[in-house]
Amino acid sequence: MNLLIQAFEQNWQGLLVALGQHIVLSIIAIAVACLISIPLGVYITRHKALAQVVLIIVSIIQTIPSLALLGFMIPLFGIGTLPAVVALTLYALLPIVRNTYTGITEVDRALIEAGRGMGMTRSQILWQVELPLSRNVIMAGVRTATVLTIGIATLATFIGAGGLGDIIMRGIDMIDTPTILAGAIPAALLAIVFDVLLHWLDRVLTPRGLRS
Repeated sequence: MNLLIQAFEQNWQGLLVALGQHIVLSIIAIAVACLISIPLGVYITRHKALAQVVLIIVSIIQTIPSLALLGFMIPLFGIGTLPAVVALTLYALLPIVRNTYTGITEVDRALIEAGRGMGMTRSQILWQVELPLSRNVIMAGVRTATVLTIGIATLATFIGAGGLGDIIMRGIDMIDTPTILAGAIPAALLAIVFDVLLHWLDRVLTPRGLRS
């Protein structure tokens, strides 16, 4: 324990920089993934013939080993933040697309028909019926993608994007377990904190009458 505390004390400045880089990488990747995945998930609920194709494609992307995908990014985007963000975004697509599609398709059809009976347009039904009722499922996908992204972001160090992986790799190079833990523990805590924050945000955004 003393060695771990000492490792934090020795690396605290670099740790803060790495933590900031890790958070920025993760937030940008998740934000871009949401901007792509949620509209895509909605789109394939309207075009069921494409649903399986899209879900298979994003599933295949996630089966590619993390380091291999990061390696594929180098010839396309070089090294640094951009290829890391692109790779992390690709990994985050599956949970959000799948949950958006599942959440909307599981909305009670009677409620949709009631909306149509009231004269609501297709757009109004989406924004006022389908998305509010599927919010919990969509947010569960976002939470899963966020935890996944924060974990994979530790590998961004291999393409020069920084993050907490820098601290972990420094410890591995020196065969220094406390230094490895000084990078690994904040990464794990960061994933937990973001998961809790997103769960809280989901609860705040859910109308009081729909809260369980």
